[in-house]
Amino acid sequence: MAAQQKFPHCRRLILLCFLLATQWEAAAGQMRYSVPEEIDKGSFVGNIAKDLGLEPLALAERGVRIISRGRMQLFSLNPRTGSLITADRVDREELCAQSARCLVNFNILLQDKLNIYSVEVEITDINDNAPRFGVEELELKISETTTPGFRIPLKSAHDADVGENTLQKYELNPNDHFSLDVRSGADGNKYPELVLQRALDREEEAVHYLLLLASDGGDPVQSGTLQIRVTVLDVNDNAPVFTQPEYLVSVPENMPIGTRILTVSATDADEGYNAQVAYFREKKPGDTSEVFELKSTSGDIVITKDLDYEDAKFHEIDVEAQDGPGLLTRTKVIVTVLDVNDNAPEFYMTSATSSVTEDSPPGTIIALFNVHDRDSGQNAFIQCSLQENLPFKLERSVDNYHRLVTTKPLDREQISFYNITVTAKDGGNPSLSTDAHILLQVTDINDNPPAFPHSSYSAYIPENNLRGTSIFSVTAHDPDNDDNAQITYSLAEETIQGEPVSSYVSINSDTGVLYALRSFDFEQFHNLLLWVTASDSGDPSLSSNVSISLIVLDQNDNAPEILYPALPTDGSTGVELAPRSAEPGYLVTKVVAVDRDSGKNAWLSYRLLKTSEPGLFAVGVHTGEVRTVRALQDRDALKQNLVVAVQDHGQPPLSATVTLTIAVADSIPDILADLSSLEPAHDSDASNLTLYLVVAVAAVSCVFLAFVIVLLALRVRHWHKSRLLPTTSGGVAGVPASHFVGVDGVQAFLQTYSHEVSLTSDSRKSHLIFPQPNYADTLISHDSCEKKDFLSASQSLLEGEGQEIFSQVNYIFIIYLGAILLKINKLSSLFSCLHHLLYVPVFFLENILDF
Repeated sequence: MAAQQKFPHCRRLILLCFLLATQWEAAAGQMRYSVPEEIDKGSFVGNIAKDLGLEPLALAERGVRIISRGRMQLFSLNPRTGSLITADRVDREELCAQSARCLVNFNILLQDKLNIYSVEVEITDINDNAPRFGVEELELKISETTTPGFRIPLKSAHDADVGENTLQKYELNPNDHFSLDVRSGADGNKYPELVLQRALDREEEAVHYLLLLASDGGDPVQSGTLQIRVTVLDVNDNAPVFTQPEYLVSVPENMPIGTRILTVSATDADEGYNAQVAYFREKKPGDTSEVFELKSTSGDIVITKDLDYEDAKFHEIDVEAQDGPGLLTRTKVIVTVLDVNDNAPEFYMTSATSSVTEDSPPGTIIALFNVHDRDSGQNAFIQCSLQENLPFKLERSVDNYHRLVTTKPLDREQISFYNITVTAKDGGNPSLSTDAHILLQVTDINDNPPAFPHSSYSAYIPENNLRGTSIFSVTAHDPDNDDNAQITYSLAEETIQGEPVSSYVSINSDTGVLYALRSFDFEQFHNLLLWVTASDSGDPSLSSNVSISLIVLDQNDNAPEILYPALPTDGSTGVELAPRSAEPGYLVTKVVAVDRDSGKNAWLSYRLLKTSEPGLFAVGVHTGEVRTVRALQDRDALKQNLVVAVQDHGQPPLSATVTLTIAVADSIPDILADLSSLEPAHDSDASNLTLYLVVAVAAVSCVFLAFVIVLLALRVRHWHKSRLLPTTSGGVAGVPASHFVGVDGVQAFLQTYSHEVSLTSDSRKSHLIFPQPNYADTLISHDSCEKKDFLSASQSLLEGEGQEIFSQVNYIFIIYLGAILLKINKLSSLFSCLHHLLYVPVFFLENILDF
């Protein structure tokens, strides 16, 4: 299609080419031409022979040829006519993108005298690209309450052409509600905006279909279209607003990958869903570079690829902020790449001789080379120098070309060959330099250094490897013979984390095989940079270096670590609260875990391993959130135990578990109230338990009555003996006072038994602590022992009357029965009741035996 468009203008383009070719400038040895893009292969560009003042045949005899530095050969010379013609199809957009001028520079060399001429060809633009939108269809959502005059920025079209051939205007299909307004930005681009002319009514028409047409100024005109679908919604009348209309940031080209260079921020005056702003990058058609990544939620712009000042001096990022319903606003981020002196000068050897006769006169040309530095400014200023005491000198020519010529006759008997080193040093800080070696052979000698097939290597080794494992093998080749070709491999003396490289790896000096001297840990470091030196056995020995990047691969050797909930340090059990009024999906708590591994080995998933109430709770597979599945009911237990397992995705997978205790209550005081109001369940087991308790109470009561009778008999007996024995005998003075227990001890036992409930809480969790009953120091009343001495207690026991004894026993028996009834009503455990029922008789038995 492009060829058909250009065909009617072929004659006009040819005349234009001839006209522009006659206007070249010959000052300072430079020729300038102009040619339109997309011209056919072999098309005429300029008459080189005429511009150099030579005949075409003479031009061929002098060995004329084109020299270009690494660029694809776009032009060639016609040896018969001496004309400069196109060697291939020329695409201006591919060469210069949207630069105002597109210039191609190269040099022409006359081989006989090594003369250099600069040629500059300007590639002019033709209208071979139509305007294109980044998307084919745009969906907009507008509230029906939006007032007329409301503006909505639309997607911009982009045209790869320049000048009049680029985008010129936008047009909108006629409709009753919208019109189009085009604004010019600070960068000169046109930005279309959709203007609401008439109020919308969703009930009348819910969707409006519009067509946006973008046209350029070429001949013929080319255009592109964008389908716009406008959906009428309810109230979202504020678009996001960026804090700056345009963001400017400067970044050095050596900034590491992953660095956040800027954060764009937009605010929305609406609320709720209408104020949720997301950020998107507006991609231009044909833009495949992904040097930066825009985080949609935070607005952070992160470097994803290495920056290179030599490839692009600045980057433009079109950022859109879109709220929930779809209103958007636009800003531009201009990232200026700052040059860093990261490129050493480069040599391009144009011509060099490998041998020269010793009777060559001074001024003989040995080599012609070009020195170029990809940096800019002072970093690209180059100074070339030679070693001292050599019979050579450098002569500077145009475009950083240099000649290496002799300064005096050579003597083969004195020096058989010269290893000439040309040092090119730039003006950066710190300065970078490159050495070029020119071997001038007077007699046959081989002085080539070893060479590696590649400039760098990458080797991969899994972590936890065995010591002595073979890692990688490097091989260098030397074209010399005999000793000059015998290569020895060694590692450069460097340190890694304070330790020498030789403690990590070793190399076989003969074969170049690398071996691991230790087991690597991916969590300690990810890669090692090694330099291997290959040296030959010549005299002097020549060597070359190659870098080997040893990359450690991660293995799944770390199990997940659970950060929350953590085990309390005070020995209590952590409890999470779930209100009884919780609806299905209520967030109770969240399990947080991390994995020290990386990649797939650190992907974690959560699952519910065990629960006391199946179907009541569920755990998010990826979030670890514990939520209710259904509404809580009265029959659900107050205490729920859940076991959550966290597992990674390694091979084999590793996992960890955590136990959660969930208390069902609306607040912490409600937990205590619910626990105190618990009643045993009325079922067959409860009936059997009641029967066992009644039998136990009857049996223990009989035993207790028997003990009381024995106690009375012993008291009467002691009273009778005290009448017969002399009153001055001192009684039982040898018995320890601590063995006596009276009614105060039993009363203390009944009063001190209680359930203790303590509650602790912090900012993130609550703990309920239910300690077991403490019976220590409850059988003996210390106050009674301190207030009454042993003699007064003995006197009371020996001289008490029978009626007083019976009143004490009745009092004790009444208290004991009350304690039994209290335990039957309060305790729900059979073993707890039996424990308390048997305690008092045993207590009395011990005291009677001691007595």
